[in-house]
Amino acid sequence: MNTPSPHPATPRAVLPVLLSAGLLLTACGTGEDAPQEQGGEERAAAEAVAQDPVVTTYDGGLYVLDGQTLEVVGDIPLEGFNRINPAGDERHVLVSTPEGFQVLDAVGAELTDALFPADSPGHVVRHAGRTVLFADGSGEITAFDTGALGDGLPETDVRTAEEAHHGVAVELADGETLLTLGDEEERVGAVVLDAAGEEVARSEECPGVHGESTAGGETVVIGCEDGVLIYQEGGFTKVDSPDAYGRIGNQAGSGESPIVLGDYKTDPDAELERPERIALVDTTEASLSLVDLPSSYTFRSLGRGPGGEALVLGTDGGLHVIDPEEGEVVDGIEVMDEWREPLEWQQPRPALFVRGGTAYVSDPATKQVHSLDLGSGEVTASVTLEEAPNELSGVAR
Repeated sequence: MNTPSPHPATPRAVLPVLLSAGLLLTACGTGEDAPQEQGGEERAAAEAVAQDPVVTTYDGGLYVLDGQTLEVVGDIPLEGFNRINPAGDERHVLVSTPEGFQVLDAVGAELTDALFPADSPGHVVRHAGRTVLFADGSGEITAFDTGALGDGLPETDVRTAEEAHHGVAVELADGETLLTLGDEEERVGAVVLDAAGEEVARSEECPGVHGESTAGGETVVIGCEDGVLIYQEGGFTKVDSPDAYGRIGNQAGSGESPIVLGDYKTDPDAELERPERIALVDTTEASLSLVDLPSSYTFRSLGRGPGGEALVLGTDGGLHVIDPEEGEVVDGIEVMDEWREPLEWQQPRPALFVRGGTAYVSDPATKQVHSLDLGSGEVTASVTLEEAPNELSGVAR
């Protein structure tokens, strides 16, 4: 576990930079059980207090930061280990609590009563104007129009997989839904259903399937323990890792690039592997290449810049900028001191959240959050918090 330093370091800028066709459509929610619209006084309290807000969790609550100044505009107590994800719009963040996906009005710095109930809430995916939630404990998949999220809950489409598992689903622009295949014992691949629930494509060639990302051209990449699955134009393509065990579990895609960034691990028996290579998946060529980094990184280290550049926050304290076309590290920004990943994944470690041309980086050791201009490589703002930040997210733009 990182130990906070009594003397926070000052950052320095360096170098600019389904399961079968039997998967059932079980319900179509109407939001009838959602909280009623807030009254005038309540709504006034939820008016904008944060511009382009950023949210970070800590042990016992959430901080809401103004995305421009990093001023703390909200400190929301919330017990338990809570996870956060962008809802996909310019106002809301979804907080994964033991009860489900709870809606945080980040602009108003208010945790609302609106809740998407879920047994073990997992991945949240935003794509093509739709937000899709996956409940690991039940296999329930809840989808809604991202722009409809506001007071209360929007209308939802709910599907339930045949087997519950730690999974993920994404809805494409044409109404197709891709979701992972598995059960509590193993995860094996993915399936695609059309808008009517009919199976379009299936692959069970993806052991340990985990994570999802989209690239340009409505292409979806799913991570496997031996490579990736690529879904495009109605079919799956398997791309093998160069190692017998070459696990890609977390990815970051960009609509500006056909290449997806992924983590890369090769030791199935490690208590905690600290990899020093990343994977680049070219969805046009259906190929996978590896890039050596100056240091290791974690699952919260991956991001993409506004031009599709690949970004990796390293344990050497630097944000490494990779040209995905050339497969080379081209720039870096020194942000913090060196750090070491804790053994327990729930424990705080530095995290990266990228929005447009700004990268936000947390440093639990100093209890700081920094914003970085990706164009100039400069640290534009910093804040020191009372508690060590853990997960880091924010609204879309």
